[in-house]
Amino acid sequence: MRSKTQILEIMQIFEAQNPNPKCELAYKNAYTLLVAVVLSAQSTDKGVNKATKSLFEIADTPKKMLELGIDGLKNHIKTIGLYNNKAKNIILLSQELLSKYGGFVPEDRSKLEGLAGVGRKTANVVLNVWFNQATLAVDTHVFRIAHRLGFSKGKTPLEVEQDLLKVLPKHYIKNANHWFVLFGRYTCKALKPDCQNCPVATYCHSKDKIATA
Repeated sequence: MRSKTQILEIMQIFEAQNPNPKCELAYKNAYTLLVAVVLSAQSTDKGVNKATKSLFEIADTPKKMLELGIDGLKNHIKTIGLYNNKAKNIILLSQELLSKYGGFVPEDRSKLEGLAGVGRKTANVVLNVWFNQATLAVDTHVFRIAHRLGFSKGKTPLEVEQDLLKVLPKHYIKNANHWFVLFGRYTCKALKPDCQNCPVATYCHSKDKIATA
C-alpha cells in the first residue's frame, strides 16, 4: 500500500491537471442523472448520451417517463446494451419515485438502493454528482486504477471503495471518483495504458506498465 505522502502527491497531480472534474454523462436534473447512470451499466457514456439526448427532451421527470411508456422508452434506448431490462427498471423506479418520494430523487443511499435497477455504484454516482457527497463509485476504471497505483488490494468493488475512503485525504474524495474514471478511460486504459503520457508514471509499479513501457 502507498504511504500517505505518496498518496497526497498523486492526488495533488490529478488536481493540478483537472481542478474541477465533471461527470461525462449528460443530464438535466437528479432524475435524468439517475436514469443516465442506470443506462450506463456495461455501456459507454458516449453511447448513453447519444440515446438520451432526445429522450430527456420529452421525459425528464418520472411522470413524463411513465407517460412515454416502456415501448416508447425502448425506442429511444435500443442502441444501448441490455436495453430491455434497463427499460423495465427505469419504468419501475419511476413508479417508485412517484409513489414513495413524490417524484423526487431521495438524498439517501438506502432509499436509492431500494429503487429498481439501482445498486451501490449507481447510488454513489448520484450522491456524488447531484448531492455533492464525498462518495466513491467503484466501476471497472476505479477498480483498476486503485490496484495499479497501490491504493488498494481489495478483491471486490466494496473492498476497494472502503480502502479508498480510508487512505485518500478527505478533501479529495469527492473529486477522486471523477479523476480515477477519466484517468482510466483516457490514459490508464485496461489493455493499452498510455504510460508515456501518464502524469503519475513515476509512482506506478504495475506489471502492466513494465509490459508496455
